[in-house]
Amino acid sequence: MISRRTLSKLSAVAALALAAGFSATPALAQTAVKFTLDWKFEGPAAGFLLAQDKGYFKAEGLDVTIDTGNGSVEAIPRVATGAYQMGFGDINSLIKFLDEDPNQKIRAAMMIYERPTFAVVGRKSLGITTDPKSLEGKKLGAPPPDGAFAQWKAFKQVAKIDDSKITLESIGFPVREPMLAQGKVDAVFGFAFSVILNLKAQGIKDDDIATILMAEHGLNLYGNAVLVNTDFAAKNPAAVKGVLKALAKGFADAVARPEEGVAAVLKRNETLNKDIELERLKMANSMNIKTPYVVANGFGGIDPARLAASIDTLKVSMGLKGNVKADQVFDASFLPAKEQRMLP
Repeated sequence: MISRRTLSKLSAVAALALAAGFSATPALAQTAVKFTLDWKFEGPAAGFLLAQDKGYFKAEGLDVTIDTGNGSVEAIPRVATGAYQMGFGDINSLIKFLDEDPNQKIRAAMMIYERPTFAVVGRKSLGITTDPKSLEGKKLGAPPPDGAFAQWKAFKQVAKIDDSKITLESIGFPVREPMLAQGKVDAVFGFAFSVILNLKAQGIKDDDIATILMAEHGLNLYGNAVLVNTDFAAKNPAAVKGVLKALAKGFADAVARPEEGVAAVLKRNETLNKDIELERLKMANSMNIKTPYVVANGFGGIDPARLAASIDTLKVSMGLKGNVKADQVFDASFLPAKEQRMLP
């Protein structure tokens, strides 16, 4: 029998343990998720970062680490190999990746850029206008890993561009906008909101920038999507659903309060210009994220028929062999209900 004195000592020990922050029931471990972005911490990444900073991931029992990337194509092998469980990359490059090997451990699970931001951006003072035909006879800077450049073959066909006198110069991302600003190339391939704002940071005025959006000239493709490693998804379906639920909230916040989103970005990169990143985020929101389709159907989903048609387009631009179908590329089963994906 436990004596009254012993019982008092045990009670005192328990009280001290509670005071020290211990509990008789151990805390549930959070599922760790490594997430790779497509690019640096810039305005359009706000939705991801707000989901982290506002505790949306944590509320779903997740410990999410978000890393920067080196292009919307490179994110794909990072996720497919399992180096990252989830990421953000170009769905068209994913289709090419799966067409080459349908057994790769990767799928898209949430569409972020319902309308792709693929563009050719040039300078009016160098003879470039918003007409794709103005590219004829010019020198174009093309970063090899760039998602926009990957669509050149299909774009020049649908836009009826004669490329016989066009010079393509392979350039790196860091020198893309500086070379255009210096007039060493007449136009460059890239994501519209990145190139335009980076050009302005180089001192190029708005009225000298000519933007040719591929989506406005016959290229009906999707853009960047959230990617998931299929082995991870099979073992952790609740975690994948939790990430997407948190991202739906994060992107809704970034659309409703872009200033708050930019603040989250600047926390990670204080060298950025607040006004430039705010403009970049607003451009991404209006051009690529909160599109008419998303307003009507909710954020994150796709039209399977449109995705299937885009695969046919990619047979031209990327030389697909025809080994992959739409349902092998995008898995909508992890998405939150439509009412949870409506943007403000």
